[in-house]
Amino acid sequence: MCVYRGNPFSGGQGVYTKHLSEELSKLGHHVEVFSGPPYPVLDLDKVQLSKLASLDLYNADNPFRIPSVQEFGGLIDLAEFAIMAAGGFPEPRSFGWRLEKAIANRRNEFDILHDNQSLSWSIDRLASSGWPVIASIHHPITVDRRLAIENATGLKAKFGAWRWYGFVNMQVQVARRLESIITVSETSRQDLKTEMGIDPQRSKVVPIGVDTSVFRPYPNVVKEEGLIVTTASADVPLKGLHILVEAMAEVCTLEPKAHLVIMGNPNPDSKLPDRISQLGLSKAIRFAGPVSLEEMVKLYNQAQISVVPSLYEGFSLPAIEAMACGVPMVATDGGALPEVTGIDGETVLRARAGDPLDLAKKILKLFDSPILREELSINARERVANLYSWTVTAKATEASYFDLLCEKGLV
Repeated sequence: MCVYRGNPFSGGQGVYTKHLSEELSKLGHHVEVFSGPPYPVLDLDKVQLSKLASLDLYNADNPFRIPSVQEFGGLIDLAEFAIMAAGGFPEPRSFGWRLEKAIANRRNEFDILHDNQSLSWSIDRLASSGWPVIASIHHPITVDRRLAIENATGLKAKFGAWRWYGFVNMQVQVARRLESIITVSETSRQDLKTEMGIDPQRSKVVPIGVDTSVFRPYPNVVKEEGLIVTTASADVPLKGLHILVEAMAEVCTLEPKAHLVIMGNPNPDSKLPDRISQLGLSKAIRFAGPVSLEEMVKLYNQAQISVVPSLYEGFSLPAIEAMACGVPMVATDGGALPEVTGIDGETVLRARAGDPLDLAKKILKLFDSPILREELSINARERVANLYSWTVTAKATEASYFDLLCEKGLV
């Protein structure tokens, strides 16, 4: 299994890699994870980890850093830095080059290669050379690119967004050539066809799971009056954090005790801190920075409301994590969120994606109704327990592996 960024605390891809690899191991498989930094935190008694070191140009403590001359170890490092210096995002490509070198002479050790959305030309070459390859695509990255360009202000910013997403055309072409794709929702499966031209006959839906032994209600934690929580694993337009900030201006006017804690940090060039200040919300909105799993679950349990303000989601792991903790949720209708979160008014309150006034209206409705909050809490926990577990995810993924191997005549 390979993932170009594997940290389980920095986004859905890392969480997916960690839990899926460990559950596959429990089913009796030998799993070796190849990852670039930040590396996953795995149970090394179950899963083998091979670290493919890079220049780590997007280190959270020093993003867009300039490496010393001594750090460059070859052409891959030079190319990685050159792409970043030109305004692009090199990691899917450079990780693929390193992966190709690392497994070049190991074909007889593995039955299958599972790519977690790097979709580089290296993955295509490995598939062409005889490796059975299956790829997970959580949602079409073309949506991220389009929203980033649409929300950029001025021609220079729009060109910068287009240049940053220069890897997308590669990923689209590679995805079209692969024999088997796993995606996480029916919405995403249909969007892969529309956005990337992937034949639905080559894709299968395997929903993501949640660890309900970790994400659970804490019975003795007291709710903090007015507390709203959300996550910001990626401060990009797709996630709708800017919409939530605008909504908070209306919420705080009518509910003075309302305050928002954002789990994560803004990007170095983010306009959100300035906008928060302009709206007079500096005391009402706080970025908590990176949080541990324990801190995350505690925040969910302290909150009266959680919000998923995304303009689009292929699935939304934060949504089911919050639901598993029993925190009443307002989520938008962006992408697969209705499919994942369930019935409006029964397991979630639904707001129109991109509409800050409607988002504010739904948040205020929850604040005004303790009975509705309790109903949503109970029903959301039940939905997650019934539909989303990593064991179910692993068994369905295993079935996809065997289907591909059978099609290729290898079992």
